[in-house]
Amino acid sequence: MFERVVLLGLLLVLPVLAWAQDQKPTTRIYSCTAPDGRRLTSDRPIPECVTREQRLHRSDGSVKGQLAPFMTPEEAAAAELRQRELLAKQAAAADATRFDRNLLARYPRQDKHDLARQAALDDLIKATQNSEQRIAALATERKAMEDEAQFYKGKTLPIKLKRQMDGNAAARDAQLLALGNQAAERDRVNRRYDIELQRLRKLWTGALPGSLGPAPSSKDWDVVPVSGAAAAPAPKPITPPGAASKAR
Repeated sequence: MFERVVLLGLLLVLPVLAWAQDQKPTTRIYSCTAPDGRRLTSDRPIPECVTREQRLHRSDGSVKGQLAPFMTPEEAAAAELRQRELLAKQAAAADATRFDRNLLARYPRQDKHDLARQAALDDLIKATQNSEQRIAALATERKAMEDEAQFYKGKTLPIKLKRQMDGNAAARDAQLLALGNQAAERDRVNRRYDIELQRLRKLWTGALPGSLGPAPSSKDWDVVPVSGAAAAPAPKPITPPGAASKAR
């Protein structure tokens, strides 16, 4: 009977003791090395170490955490800038790794990359040929109009003929502008595939994805757009990539 009473008493007292232990204030110990070399400890942040890292210890002396140095507004701004730069570098590295892996997945060999380049250029080649044919047709029409205009030399041209000649000139200017834009787009496409090929050759020979610097973007292969007919280059015959090697 006595043992049962003692056991019951312990069961009642132990939870109370545990609760009391939980309610005791936690002792915090801060330590740091002051600028003059002194080792300082305190139960609160140490004023002498506001510019230095302080360690927060448990009651048994083990390190629980760290208190970063207090910073001036200028120091805080500089730290924030460094953090943003670090995050930007990490994001750029992740983008480069993702870009390289996708590039390798699409083009495991150079022949696949060459075919993709040719497919991208085919429509531009056809558009350029159509523009050149249209310019030739407009030149033929213009010659007939100029021959007719010879009958009115020294006289006012008929309104209908003048409108036809003006329309012909405007159509020719539009086709020249189209040719210039098509040439610029061909340069852009070729530059894109050239940049990709340079990167792929390194990846094919063992370079790790993400190890070749930032991933290229459209700004790396964009060209200045043609702004007017005067800026359009003279039409050039187009040779599809690979045609020269086939001829040899």
